Amino acid sequence: MIFVMRLLVGWGINVLALIVADWVFDGVEIGRWGPLLLGAAVLGIANATIKPILTILTLPLVIVTLGLFLLAINVAMVALAEWIAPDFSIGGFWTYIGTVVVVSLVNWLLDAIFGLREAQAPPTRRPA
Repeated sequence: MIFVMRLLVGWGINVLALIVADWVFDGVEIGRWGPLLLGAAVLGIANATIKPILTILTLPLVIVTLGLFLLAINVAMVALAEWIAPDFSIGGFWTYIGTVVVVSLVNWLLDAIFGLREAQAPPTRRPA
C-alpha cells in the first residue's frame, strides 16, 4: 500500500510540475486534464525505467561532460512525454531546457517536502 501511495504522490508531483512549466513558459502548451495526466504518467514511467538505462549506457559521456549530458537525457524524457500525450507541445530548444529545469526544481522541492526519499531508505540499527 505504501508503494501505491508513493506512486500516486510522485504522479501528482509530476502533474504539478507540468502545470508550473505550462504556466511559466509560453512555448509549453498542454491541453486539458487528459493530456496533462497522461504526460505526467509517461514522464514518471520514463524517468523510472528508461532514464536509468540511458544513464548507464552513456555513463562515459556523462562523466566527460561532468554531468551536463544528464540534461540531454532529461530533455529526451520530456520529449517522449510530449510525443505520446496528445495536445501536449513544447516549442523550441530553450523551452525544453527551461521545462526540464522547472520540472526538476518542482520535483526536488515537493520531494523534499513530502520526504519521499527518506521513505525509501531502510531504517538503520544502532548497536546496543
